[in-house]
Amino acid sequence: MMSDCPTELRQAALCWLSEPDAARKAAGVRQLAKNGSSGAMQLDSQAVLSATQIIPGIPDKPELVAPRLVKRRSMITPEGRAILIHALVHIEFNAINLALDAIWRFADMPREYYTDWLQVADEEALHFSLLADHLQTLGHAYGDFPGHSSLWEMADKTRGDVLARMALVPRTMEARGLDAVPVLRDKLAQAGDLTAAGILDIILMDEIGHVAIGNRWYGFLCEQRGLEPLETYARLAVEHAAPVLRGPFNLSARRAAGFSELELAALSC
Repeated sequence: MMSDCPTELRQAALCWLSEPDAARKAAGVRQLAKNGSSGAMQLDSQAVLSATQIIPGIPDKPELVAPRLVKRRSMITPEGRAILIHALVHIEFNAINLALDAIWRFADMPREYYTDWLQVADEEALHFSLLADHLQTLGHAYGDFPGHSSLWEMADKTRGDVLARMALVPRTMEARGLDAVPVLRDKLAQAGDLTAAGILDIILMDEIGHVAIGNRWYGFLCEQRGLEPLETYARLAVEHAAPVLRGPFNLSARRAAGFSELELAALSC
């Protein structure tokens, strides 16, 4: 499978980002991460790459609609649980694309930046596969219900600046998952879907690490550019029309992900 893509890490990330088949993308990214950890991948952090393919590669289904049009059903019903699991599968598919985009798009970052985001891509691919497999046990497949693309829309808005990307994708869009996942996990457990609840336990633990990676590189870039983090975040959120964050917030998870007490206090302002 990896023979289809280059052996340089950033070019390979772009290659897999362009892959439209969701299962193939997930499997390819997991193999890419294995190759990266074994030292089989080269890294050219200085290359300025351009996408000649359509990115991100997405399957024909699910149909993409506005977030307000995505179906919601009570988790008491099997279909309601399937719709929720499908929404989570779709989020994880987008998260794979976000991590790959962070690797290929931004040049001149330290090697650790690229290995960090390769780890994120690998774990998002695992989450996708776990949820997609579970969805099949509920009699459905990825693509059976509509989805939305708000996660990728923020990636597109921040494509010109790695600082804005770190501020507004992992530290904003993905950090919302830290607040939402425990609530969903408990509802699924109460509905009797202990398998899904267990998958969400894995996802929450890993997502704390992903947001922490975003915080790490946001702090690095602010220090490199001589910027004050809180003021810079507020400015970037306005410039890129980031969603207004609304509670309740999972403060313990956000602390574990590296948000400062000043940042946590600002959430309630």
